[in-house]
Amino acid sequence: MTRADGQRHDPEPSPGTPRGAPRNGSGRGARKIYAHARLRRLRREHGLNQVELARRLGISTSYLNQIEHSQRPLSASVLLRIAEVLGVEPEFFSGADEERLATDLRTALGDEACGTPPPAEEIAEAVRDHPALARALVTLHRRYRDAAEQAAALADPGATPGTPGAPGSTPPAEPHDEVRDFFYAHHNHFPELDDAAERQARETGPHPGRSPDALAAQLLDRHGVRVVTAAPARGGAPADARRYDPDSGLLFLSPWLTDGQRAFQLATQLGLLEQQETLRALAGSPALTSPQSRSLARIGLATYYAGALLMPYTAFHRDAEELRYDIELLQTRYGVGFETVCHRLSTLQRPGLRGVPFSFLRVDRAGNISKRQSASDFHFSRLGGTCPLWTVYEAFSTPGRVLPQVAEMPDGKRHFWIARTVTRGGWGHHATRATFAVTLGCELRHAHRLIYSDGIALDDPRAATPIGLGCRICERRDCAQRARPPAAGALAIDPDRRTFVPYPVTEGGAG
Repeated sequence: MTRADGQRHDPEPSPGTPRGAPRNGSGRGARKIYAHARLRRLRREHGLNQVELARRLGISTSYLNQIEHSQRPLSASVLLRIAEVLGVEPEFFSGADEERLATDLRTALGDEACGTPPPAEEIAEAVRDHPALARALVTLHRRYRDAAEQAAALADPGATPGTPGAPGSTPPAEPHDEVRDFFYAHHNHFPELDDAAERQARETGPHPGRSPDALAAQLLDRHGVRVVTAAPARGGAPADARRYDPDSGLLFLSPWLTDGQRAFQLATQLGLLEQQETLRALAGSPALTSPQSRSLARIGLATYYAGALLMPYTAFHRDAEELRYDIELLQTRYGVGFETVCHRLSTLQRPGLRGVPFSFLRVDRAGNISKRQSASDFHFSRLGGTCPLWTVYEAFSTPGRVLPQVAEMPDGKRHFWIARTVTRGGWGHHATRATFAVTLGCELRHAHRLIYSDGIALDDPRAATPIGLGCRICERRDCAQRARPPAAGALAIDPDRRTFVPYPVTEGGAG
């Protein structure tokens, strides 16, 4: 519609949201986007005042002022115009980072030391209106936990000087946790590595996972590295999967590797040698605070490059869409393992050629998360465990089968998950095997693109399993699987009553 001043004005999102414009995660149509804080920050970063930005966007200054004060939502047309003028992707305003931050803040305020956390809607408002303050609170909580762990270590009479917990020492941040957070902050997508790997793949030939000899030849021709099959270790145990000796120029690979695993290790070594500067620059992030975390990040980035080399972005994205994300068929086409395909699917976030935005996790039977990558806003609590009703844990009871699940969070947002077990090791009858469950999940609005959703009533609320972020901060009052009381609400303690719900709470009671 046109205003009296001749400028185009779209007060509400249009029914047909253009491709690339953010939508909500429940599959219920377009969601109004109030992005005042992000838009205001972006405008200031570009050195523009409201009059200048409004003129570039082709809207009135008063309309822009209303958007920046959360009085009007962003319409689809204005959203795409902002993305064009200010040089960002429409997903910049999707709310994914906002919802991630809300989960982190809810986790922090759900700590026992903070008392009863505020309602979820107040946390959402704080994140939306004051994101910098919310991040500061999350950072303070993490520092508090570090200090609490240090105090506990200092209280240990067995602590000796020079060891963690000794006077004057500070327990360092866990390198693995820092690296996971680093990948999470990048939405598990590194375009520099994808582009370099795709160029390399064109030289290597199609599907190098099926032809590890081509990668071995490149290592020899470019770097003088000769590949040697390592002998098994004493007692029949396998040797290292990969060991590089730079002095001799020999790369030792385990004889137990499949062709796909062999290709992956060769591609990883190629990445470490050919992408040194890129890996060093990416791993130089201030978020990585120790030499250990930076070294781990370089290894993680090299394996990212290996996956991108074996499954080049453009071809893999095309095949994934064509096969409706059938992981087993993608395994066969690219000659790699189930987990490797899952991990690669979670990285397809190239602007203009995006795949389904997946979250990818790997857990063991005890619930420990050893891998956590996400291109979406889905984020389980880092404290207090995850939800036992999640299908990833059911996968252990049916090894080798892909289990689908529609899961609903307490806020009503629904996701579609698939999970399956993977096993490592086991070379010989007495060898120890490691079993994990891996899971891929996406917002329910993307589920129809996956072959695993066939035959599932995606729009039927009764088909959804209610799950939560973890028992401590989960708001559900009727969960029979609860392992500890919720942070909010007073326990209903009655010796004359036995409920089927653990830790019943009174409605509206104080914690």
